[in-house]
Amino acid sequence: MKYRKANIDDIDKLVELRKKQLVDEGIEPNIDIDRELYVFFKNKLSDGTLIQWLVEDNKEIIACGAVIFYEFPPCYTNKTGKKAYITNMYTNENYRGQGIATKLLTKLVDEVKISGISQIWLGASKMGRPVYKKFGFMETDVFLELNIF
Repeated sequence: MKYRKANIDDIDKLVELRKKQLVDEGIEPNIDIDRELYVFFKNKLSDGTLIQWLVEDNKEIIACGAVIFYEFPPCYTNKTGKKAYITNMYTNENYRGQGIATKLLTKLVDEVKISGISQIWLGASKMGRPVYKKFGFMETDVFLELNIF
C-alpha cells in the first residue's frame, strides 16, 4: 500500500470519496454537491489550509483522511488561536480493521505537529469513534451547533 498526499489532480477522486464517506455515515444523498465539493477541495488544497492523505492499493484509492487548519482569536488556553480539524476519514469497507485509519490519523497528527498547532478537534461518526478514542482523543462538551436554513 502506498500513502501519499493528495494534489489538485486528485480533486475528482476526493469528491467521490467524500460522497462515499457521507453515505457510509448514513447521510442521504438527496442533493447534488459535486460542484461545491470540487470548489472546496480546489480552494483548500490551493491555499494550503487542507492537507489530504490518500492510501492506494494497486493504484486504487482505498482510504483517505484530511486535516483543515483554522484560525480563531488567541485565548489563554491557545495562545496562537490556531486549531486543526480532522475530517474526511474514510476507508473502503474491504480494507477496514487493518490499521489503515490509525496510520492515516498518525500522519495527520504529524502534519499538525509540524505546523506548530497544539489543538486538534474532530467530529466522529459512530464507526470512527473507537479509532479516535484508542488514539487518545477525548470527548468534550465544548461546542453547540445551530443550523440556519
